[in-house]
Amino acid sequence: MERALNKRSDSKCELCAATETLKVFTVLPTKKGGLDENILACKTCIEQIENPGNEDLNHWRCLNESMWNENVAVQVVAWRMLSRLRAAGWPKELLDMMYLDDDTLAWAQATGEGEDDENKVIHRDVNGVVLATGDSVVLIKDLKVKGSSMVAKQGTSVRNIRLDHENAEYIEGRVEGQTIVIITQYVKKI
Repeated sequence: MERALNKRSDSKCELCAATETLKVFTVLPTKKGGLDENILACKTCIEQIENPGNEDLNHWRCLNESMWNENVAVQVVAWRMLSRLRAAGWPKELLDMMYLDDDTLAWAQATGEGEDDENKVIHRDVNGVVLATGDSVVLIKDLKVKGSSMVAKQGTSVRNIRLDHENAEYIEGRVEGQTIVIITQYVKKI
């Protein structure tokens, strides 16, 4: 995958065009996986995408060019970052110029980026820590899985969770190879 992304991007970050510390970044939530749901991004971009509130506004001026990228995953990340930074003024202007088809816009909005804070469904663990798609959590008590004889044991680590964007109490994750719905009051973010 990394080789294909390097070829597609000419070995440059698909967001800011940096050539150092490039890694494959999966744009969540994924449907099929594969090349179309990944981008090649530098360490700086990835760290700022994954840690809201720590963005360097000037770094993201690169979106003026990358938002026009023909790869849908790049467009989705550009839309999300412009939405996150829109209060600064110029990102709102770029966002107003950007066009995404309905499926791409739904993918971009799937993480809740771009919603007004009062409309956003916020998932919190047992300690009140905000959970995001892709986070890892640990179960704080044994949970019987409805519809099966499986019991998810206390201390089980659940990686790469997905959020239910309609209900703040539900997340999804894989336990023992099975995708289950977990109530947020029984998890702690790792």
